[in-house]
Amino acid sequence: MSLEAIQKVTEAEQAARERRAEAAEEAKRIVADAERGGRQLIADARAKAEQDCRAMLADAEAQAQKKAERTLADSAAQCEALKQDARKRLDKAAGLIVGRVGSS
Repeated sequence: MSLEAIQKVTEAEQAARERRAEAAEEAKRIVADAERGGRQLIADARAKAEQDCRAMLADAEAQAQKKAERTLADSAAQCEALKQDARKRLDKAAGLIVGRVGSS
């Protein structure tokens, strides 16, 4: 083989080594970018999930508050109805007591 042919083969081998090194560096960069992008996606998803969770919790608390207010209002109305019923019977009960005390 001539010196020129050997030199061309050596240059081709060197160029191939350089391309492989460049490809390996490019692959490392692509992997690093993908990992960085993946971490960002995870962080974004976690932040959105936390935001959604806070919104659902606030909604549940608001609904619970409304239900508690309705329950308290219903209980207050029932108490008032019982008081009014008791007041109506108070005169009759007092009359019975006076009648028994008076007859003894």
